Amino acid sequence: MKIYKNKYVPYPPVLLADRQWPNKQILTAPVWCSVDLRDGNQALETPMNPIEKKNFFDMLIKIGFKEIEIGFPSASQTEYDFARLLIDTHSIPSDVTIQVITPAREDLIKRSIEAVKGAPNVIMHLYLSTSSIHRKIVFKKNQKEIIDWAIQGINWIKKYGEELEVPLKLEFTLESFTGTELEYSAEICNAVIETWGTNKERKVIINLPSTVELSTPNIYADRIEWLHRNLNQRENIILSLHTHNDRGCAIAATELGLMAGADRVEGTLLGNGERAGNVDILNLALNLYTQGIDPELDLSNLPGICRIVQECTKMEISKRHPYAGQLIFTAFSGSHQDAVNKGFENQHDKDNDSLWEMPYIPIDPCDIGRSNVQIIRITSQSGKGGTAYVVKHALGYELPKMMHADFAKYIQKLTEETGREVTEQQIVNEFQQIYLGRKRPFEFISYQRIQNQNDISINIVLIKYKGKCLKIQINESDTFETYIKSLNCEGILLEFISEQSLPHGSCHEFVSYTKLKDKINGKMSFGVGIDATISIASIKAIMSGLNNLDN
Repeated sequence: MKIYKNKYVPYPPVLLADRQWPNKQILTAPVWCSVDLRDGNQALETPMNPIEKKNFFDMLIKIGFKEIEIGFPSASQTEYDFARLLIDTHSIPSDVTIQVITPAREDLIKRSIEAVKGAPNVIMHLYLSTSSIHRKIVFKKNQKEIIDWAIQGINWIKKYGEELEVPLKLEFTLESFTGTELEYSAEICNAVIETWGTNKERKVIINLPSTVELSTPNIYADRIEWLHRNLNQRENIILSLHTHNDRGCAIAATELGLMAGADRVEGTLLGNGERAGNVDILNLALNLYTQGIDPELDLSNLPGICRIVQECTKMEISKRHPYAGQLIFTAFSGSHQDAVNKGFENQHDKDNDSLWEMPYIPIDPCDIGRSNVQIIRITSQSGKGGTAYVVKHALGYELPKMMHADFAKYIQKLTEETGREVTEQQIVNEFQQIYLGRKRPFEFISYQRIQNQNDISINIVLIKYKGKCLKIQINESDTFETYIKSLNCEGILLEFISEQSLPHGSCHEFVSYTKLKDKINGKMSFGVGIDATISIASIKAIMSGLNNLDN
């Protein structure tokens, strides 16, 4: 790649030698403002229709947002009508504040005020681009002229805002803040604050967006802390962030910005927005949740939220999207699968309020409506622990550790033959075929327990051996080694592993596992037997192992 020396220059650092934000922690959730219905909607190839916007709005209310930017009513009749729809149908809860955005033009401010008449709570969001590039190239105005323009916009809002039945709240956004000189940013913000007039009951929102993300997140945090220190009447200001993702750092920039003194965050669900998108509020909120902080948003049905977002925006969610992606909790690697499997065993006996200690998975998927079943998926990169995990979740069988490698070799062969992921059903089918489906040379037919004339229990087992029916009598005192010898299998060493009792309908089902070794040739095999009676399950397990020795 050819480097042009004079085409790009480094972003200037902030001279803030005593910066405090690196030692801060986020301890509470910020004020959240969803801009999905305005900023996010403007960025869609096919903007949402009124029905989709209404469904989206209802979802935002259900999640718990208290501030929602519903649109740009002065930009189009569709946006104006949507604002009126929400107000005229009384769809806005009394504790929710709607926000509408407007540029600093008198006719558009007047139109915006008309659109929100009758709403219970309103934020009028005035934006004006202040960067040196906009002043030079777009507006051809100097710094004083831009400040005068902002002050005029504030006075128009005060003038027409008197028509509303409720006190109007103000948000002022320094559009292209990241391209605006810091001292000038403070000058224009302080002019706006003075013009609006603030007190504890009449706070103003100052929004400092990375309209274009131009620097590393630490420099953005430095800029926020600098403004945090240099704005007049800071106690009467709600300092707001609105980060974009041009460099892929919107989450980090927002978190550092909160540490630097910000109080409020604007963003969208799943990060929809112009170019690389806005900051993802779901991501931010769940990051807080994993730190034990209440995000004050209900994300317990994340799949349902994602479904509505996709339906309304017509956008796909990346399979690797944090928290929401289809594969975000999935382990394909053998070592990861083994660690996750052991982690779930460790969590098994804990209640929901116990410490979450899980390798590779920082949040319990069940907390956000995700399933644990698809966490481990099997490819040629997977290991023995992964296949055992799938069998456990699909069938409920807790395979003994020494059996994991035996079953995994069959699945490994299958993945290498297909070159693709093996589905849960394929794994189940393979397990049943290998351990439960082989009928040669031995096939279990029936079992009966009787009492002889001496009142001694005798087991009568009917089997097929190479197609011939055999009746075998086993005394209660006989060992399973005796049973094997009665099948004419001398030289076979039996190691009985375990039995497992599983709920099955109105009764219980028993699962037995055995390990067999042919002492003559050293070959080993495993067997599985399932039955409502423990002794029959054990006998079936032995026959399963014998059939596997023969394969």
